Amino acid sequence: MRGISVALGILVLSAFVVSKAQQPKLQVALTFDDLPATGEAPPDITRAQIVQSIVATLKVERIPPVYGFINAHTLEGMSDGGIILQLWTASGNLLGSHTYSHPDLEATSVADYKIDILKNEPALKQYAGNADWHYFRYPFLHEGETLEKRQDIQAFLREHRYKTAEVSLDFEDYLWNDPYARCVAKQRMDKVNALHDSYLAAADQYIDIYRSLSQRLYGRDIPYVLLLHVTAFDAKMLPDLIVQLRERGFTFTTLPEALSDPAYAIDPAIGYPGGGPVQEALAVSRKLPFPPAAKPNEWLEKTCR
Repeated sequence: MRGISVALGILVLSAFVVSKAQQPKLQVALTFDDLPATGEAPPDITRAQIVQSIVATLKVERIPPVYGFINAHTLEGMSDGGIILQLWTASGNLLGSHTYSHPDLEATSVADYKIDILKNEPALKQYAGNADWHYFRYPFLHEGETLEKRQDIQAFLREHRYKTAEVSLDFEDYLWNDPYARCVAKQRMDKVNALHDSYLAAADQYIDIYRSLSQRLYGRDIPYVLLLHVTAFDAKMLPDLIVQLRERGFTFTTLPEALSDPAYAIDPAIGYPGGGPVQEALAVSRKLPFPPAAKPNEWLEKTCR
């Protein structure tokens, strides 16, 4: 009897191990908007140092090649803008389009928006090298407040061989940057520490929110695409954010690999004022409520004023 019990125990354990092995790993692709520069910078920190810090962290943490989305308008009058883009690509990372001047599609005509997309291409051709730069990230994640506008831009992007760089994980990281710059300028390191904790708490909250929404929409986790920005505070926080993602069970993938998941091919076919990650419009189209969420916007606005 003891032999039978042991054998049954081994079978149960083996089944558990196989079950765990068959479970898909959580994956996330990091992406960065607004290259070569965005947001306020603390005193004595250059834009090049910010991006250099980000690419150094990506290298140390062995993150697969990361897409950074450029607004070439920022290069005008910026002496080191081209150097920053070269630094990004020389480190093995990639460039995509975020339009030329970061217009809001909800406040811009379709005709002008198309012109702005095309105006960004010379810089992409100059700095992206032989890599595929035909990935497009909508500014503000606004893909069209009407279905007609949405479909018009979608057709334009397909015609010009762009793939939409959808976002499926976002906690509006940029909100923490300007308070950080103010606090550093005032040497309020107690407030910097509070910003650090608040940033990671928000990231953790929104991981839960978008995973929950994905489970309801797709019945599973998808490979997530995380939206970040090339700000001074993101550069500071990136090592700890990567640790947190790993602690939550994530491994890292590339944007093209994540977007190959069939979930990203589902078009909600609605206009969606306000935009947001890909799950949101799909949830609205299916009349699913968005999970409750809150960011400390008022506290961030007042911090170190």
